[in-house]
Amino acid sequence: MSTFTNKIDFAVLVTVNKANPNGDPLNGNRPREDFDGRGEISDVCIKRKIRNRLQDMGEEIFVQSDGHYTDEYRSLSDRAKNCKELEAAQKAKDMGAYAKAACEKWIDVRSFGQVFAFKGADSGVSVGVRGPVSIHPAFSVSPVDIMDQQITKSTNSEPTKDGKRSSDTMGMKHRVEFGLYVFKGSINHQLAEKTGFSDEDAEMIKQALITLFENDCSSARPDGSMEVVKVYWWKHNCPMGQYSSAKVHRTLKIEEKKSANGMPGCFEDYEVTLQSLEGLEPEIYDGI
Repeated sequence: MSTFTNKIDFAVLVTVNKANPNGDPLNGNRPREDFDGRGEISDVCIKRKIRNRLQDMGEEIFVQSDGHYTDEYRSLSDRAKNCKELEAAQKAKDMGAYAKAACEKWIDVRSFGQVFAFKGADSGVSVGVRGPVSIHPAFSVSPVDIMDQQITKSTNSEPTKDGKRSSDTMGMKHRVEFGLYVFKGSINHQLAEKTGFSDEDAEMIKQALITLFENDCSSARPDGSMEVVKVYWWKHNCPMGQYSSAKVHRTLKIEEKKSANGMPGCFEDYEVTLQSLEGLEPEIYDGI
């Protein structure tokens, strides 16, 4: 495996059409929104989807989700304690070797970092890894309309004495009617050197972003309701980068067209422009 050569910045445009991209558990699972009414998808949610895509591509993942396991372990501590490479480093009480072994084994650890903090007199450990791939939360370009829909179940969860429906048959579903969301990120060369993150890993991350919503359908997100429409991938010509990530990300401008009349309903209702930076042109990919 090669090393990571030069800094990378990226931006991803996602459309949401009658779906709940990321429910807020503190607000009845309604789609997240900020104080200006713009939709939000947390960075944690985005990383989860990237992990799932990497897992689908055959990569080993440390932080696996419920229903998406590829091994027999159902907790992070079990997965770590049953890793032979980590066990050898722990017995030697070499926390540097522990972190290195974890990075070598799991792509999400060497990409996003991880805190290994597990209890136990014999197996306790506290190791932190900082990852080179940082991802911002996604926000919609325009405020979103959220539709709340009351639903009923066709059967009871528990048996009733009189055979009638119990009072727990009511529920709520929420969806964003339409939104164009944007999230940005970068890959840091200095941290990549520490975790062993490589150019091959960067390509895997890029493919995961392009195919972010493959195998991600659910009742809240039916197939086709969320789509990656553009991925912008800036690869600098030096390890530290020619420009700051903030300056690179600002070159991407997205504005609602006047013809949308304040009610955008598709990607074509937005004007996307890209300002050029000398010596740095992005690769642009359409979603699948």
